[in-house]
Amino acid sequence: MNWFQDLFFKPYPSSAHAEVTRLLDELVDIGKRDDFLAERFTPGFNLQLRHIRAREIGERLHAIGGRALMEYAYRHVARKAGRVLADHLEYAWAEIGDWLR
Repeated sequence: MNWFQDLFFKPYPSSAHAEVTRLLDELVDIGKRDDFLAERFTPGFNLQLRHIRAREIGERLHAIGGRALMEYAYRHVARKAGRVLADHLEYAWAEIGDWLR
């Protein structure tokens, strides 16, 4: 799916629009502020050095729209924060639903 399709075809119910928008904005903010991965243990990151709140958001997005919504969020982060941070998010979300199994 490309950005044009993302613009018109949302992989979540319209009733979840406000929540999804808020979660996507928060993800971008986390990426720009903290990154999604740490090089050493830091408060806010788990023992696998993955951002705890970013994982919580991933779990919620999966509950709302499954893998399709998580892929949409990944592309959103890539557009807003850059491909490197999106790749970090991809690893941070490992083992949420069927993400990176």
